[in-house]
Amino acid sequence: MNIEIMTINQFKAGSRVDGFFLIKSVECKSSSNNKKYLDFTLADRTGEINAKLWNVTEEDEAYSANRLVKVRGMVTEWQNALQFKIEKIREVMDEDGVNITDFVPVAPYTSEDMYNDVLEYINKINSEEIKKLVNYILEEYKETLMYYPAAKSNHHSVRGGLLYHITTMLKAGERLCEVYTFLNKDLLYSGIILHDISKMEEMASSELGIVSEYTIEGQLLGHIVMGVKKIETVAEKLNINPEIKMLLEHMVLSHHYEPDYGSPKKPMIPEAEMLHRLDDMDAKMYDMKKALEDVEPGSMSDRVWSLEKRVIYKAREF
Repeated sequence: MNIEIMTINQFKAGSRVDGFFLIKSVECKSSSNNKKYLDFTLADRTGEINAKLWNVTEEDEAYSANRLVKVRGMVTEWQNALQFKIEKIREVMDEDGVNITDFVPVAPYTSEDMYNDVLEYINKINSEEIKKLVNYILEEYKETLMYYPAAKSNHHSVRGGLLYHITTMLKAGERLCEVYTFLNKDLLYSGIILHDISKMEEMASSELGIVSEYTIEGQLLGHIVMGVKKIETVAEKLNINPEIKMLLEHMVLSHHYEPDYGSPKKPMIPEAEMLHRLDDMDAKMYDMKKALEDVEPGSMSDRVWSLEKRVIYKAREF
């Protein structure tokens, strides 16, 4: 029987398949005759399928979620649902040339392009001290920033989502500075870049941009407190003006606005207020756009939990 290369939405009972898939979940179980097997959920950009690996070895038990694998096997049918019987499985290797975007949601721009956009905005900062501080922190996080999401779920929870969130806020902030000309662009740009930077220590993410859990420090302190600590440490190391350090710390500390969301202080400078508004707007616009992606014009979306359980209407063309 021929072995086919196909996406999950093309699977049909009786097909023999050889391809690359993402492990969304895996659990070691025992069959009725007490033999171990691995119960997988495999996924690609088109969907997911339950898969079984029988005759499990000790080496096989090392497979874990959020890893890319190459599998070969047979598509079967069980209780009116398709199932995949795995015959061979191995982890993906560099020489396979696998494109991550085929398996996980990603930001609409490449991480390299977005990172360069951020660097351009840093170059627009006039204060050499602020520029030095932001460059130092950005360089420290560069490698992980390329793939980190901005959240475990909800807004910008995609590979490269944190960079996407930062760059869209920078672009919007630049336009609003043309209206509110009294705003200090140096503070606003640096606050935007740094406001969520410690999410990379608050959450544990794989290089696929999938968050598995919140770190202990992330749960006990949260990215706001951790971000303030980061600015404090770097500012002292670089001998940054205390006024600059205090203002940047205030912007990070207040950007969630409410104590229930982690901010013990509300914005007390215009740039901090604008940072909060941009952050809130960008998150809501992202979630609204995502909610409407598969909605027909003239119809309502499902309820969006991150938007106070609202339904969103997709207008007809006119």
